[in-house]
Amino acid sequence: MTDGGTYKVDWVVLDIEGTLMPTSGVHVVLYDYARPRLGPWIDAHPADPVVAGAVADIRADAGLPETATTAEIVAVLHGWMDADRKATPLKALQGLIWQRGYADGDLVSEYFPDVVPRLREWHAADVPMAIFSSGSVAGQIASFSSTTDGDLTGLFRHHFDTVNAGPKREARSYAAIAEGLGGPAPDRVLFLSDVPAELDAAAEAGWRTVGLARPGEPYAGADFGGHRAVESLADIEVTRA
Repeated sequence: MTDGGTYKVDWVVLDIEGTLMPTSGVHVVLYDYARPRLGPWIDAHPADPVVAGAVADIRADAGLPETATTAEIVAVLHGWMDADRKATPLKALQGLIWQRGYADGDLVSEYFPDVVPRLREWHAADVPMAIFSSGSVAGQIASFSSTTDGDLTGLFRHHFDTVNAGPKREARSYAAIAEGLGGPAPDRVLFLSDVPAELDAAAEAGWRTVGLARPGEPYAGADFGGHRAVESLADIEVTRA
């Protein structure tokens, strides 16, 4: 599991958690930061349309009445976090909180050692890159804006999440992303992720795929089926089509 192959592409689309950043960076650092701040954030921003919309969606999804308290809403959110449910209203609220945390200097992203050198190399070679993560676009941009390697937001031309693209395990989401990228031929888009089901969905949409089976990560020993799998971005060669 060392040869990821060489790819001549129009776009590289990358997952974040488990692919660029250790899962613990999300499930421990970011989740623990957001958890105690959810209730105060909801109470402090009742007129924010993103917050109000998220709260309405949480009530509807959980079957809570209009009179549900913030504590009851937060209890639902904590349950979703414990189950690692990729719920859009949860991701929206987390993204707002993380955005503030990065801006205030409370949070600094750290990526796998191979990631930033490889991304910078591809960027220098004029390979267009985009992100597709279950985390909100706002949270993604905030994460890349404050890292141990500086501001990396300039490396990416587009950001996609479950709101502007759709679920990560459905082929239609990847078709929507391709449209957002300007309609490249599907086989000219390369998707990198650590989750086999996401790779399956991208492949169903006609994309090329490589799995990241990083040692110590949840999907390190997963069955990647027909997808090539590597342990590092350094194992993948990419050039502009």
